[in-house]
Amino acid sequence: MGLLGTTTEQAYYSQSQTFTGDGSGSSGTVAFTLTTAFFPTLPTAETQFDVFINGVQISSSNYSYSSPTLTFSSSGVNADVQATNGAPLSGLTVLVKENQSSEAFGGYQFISLDDIISNFIVSYVGSEKIINRVRRADVAFHAQRALQEFSYDTFKCKKTFEAEVPPTLKLPLPQDYVNRVKFSFIERDSGVERPLYPTRTSSNPRSILQDNNYNFLFDGTTGASLESAESTSWSRYKNSNLTPDKNTVNDLSTVDDQVDLLIGRRYGINPETAQVNGFYYIDELRGNIHFSSNINGQSVVLKYISDSLGTDAEMIVHKFAEEAMYKYLAHAILSTKANVPEYLVARFKREKFTATRTAKLRLSNLKLEELTQVMRGKAKQIKH
Repeated sequence: MGLLGTTTEQAYYSQSQTFTGDGSGSSGTVAFTLTTAFFPTLPTAETQFDVFINGVQISSSNYSYSSPTLTFSSSGVNADVQATNGAPLSGLTVLVKENQSSEAFGGYQFISLDDIISNFIVSYVGSEKIINRVRRADVAFHAQRALQEFSYDTFKCKKTFEAEVPPTLKLPLPQDYVNRVKFSFIERDSGVERPLYPTRTSSNPRSILQDNNYNFLFDGTTGASLESAESTSWSRYKNSNLTPDKNTVNDLSTVDDQVDLLIGRRYGINPETAQVNGFYYIDELRGNIHFSSNINGQSVVLKYISDSLGTDAEMIVHKFAEEAMYKYLAHAILSTKANVPEYLVARFKREKFTATRTAKLRLSNLKLEELTQVMRGKAKQIKH
């Protein structure tokens, strides 16, 4: 059987199924069975789909649904397309279409982690195979570790998170955040993403309360030091009026300014702060992202990586990296198994490295035409 199984293109693109009516007068078929060939996930309630007969939408009061059977009734019949018992008229097309589709497109490029584990056990474990015996739980552990490691520097597992920055200038880190890729804000008119840059000049440290003599204050019950709700560093940073001239040289709209530029006024400028988009820093201890004041009210996009273990739906592997997963599992199991010849461990260590490198190259997705277009007109020496 092919990997697509019995799933039809209609099921993939529209999650719908069609039937042909045979009703006439007061007779005809009123019950139709939905199948997984057209619905990868069968609807569980009639509110999850709409019914059309020759393009005319039928009221939900005219049919009932008990998975997987749709049954028309004689109540509220549309005489133009239905017989008196509710059956669609002969020759007319009945379309049942999901209105709350949960199927994700592009899933064919991935293989589930459970399939990876099963395939590995079939191919590598058993009598007269590389690994004579291993528990499925051990394979599952190493498979999850492999998925984590590949998520950090091999897979294209960049996740996104869009939110509007509130007046507090703070946003919580995403629930499955591991590390950042890129933060940016969205221009109000064009929708273009402008990069934000991390700042190293401020933070949100613990702010210990002190009395008038500068002695630390402690909780009388627990003995822990008392802290203020907000540090002085963060309070002053968020209240500062961040303007372009605090991050770059002044506006060069006058002739004098332009002359100053020509004689070296920008000499020694710090490129790290020579931009006006804005800044952010991440408070790892409290799990918050702090933004500069000029980002207040802006929509920001956080692109980050996770470990691909947050939900079952995330535990998938791109087919370009499938072989690398098998080699990782083989090396991980052999290297932790007793009485395994060292040459065998070394062999699979090399094979794991080679397969991982191949996966990275494939997933980098470099296209010659795109690279040629980007580099067109770039035949100049770049000094750095």
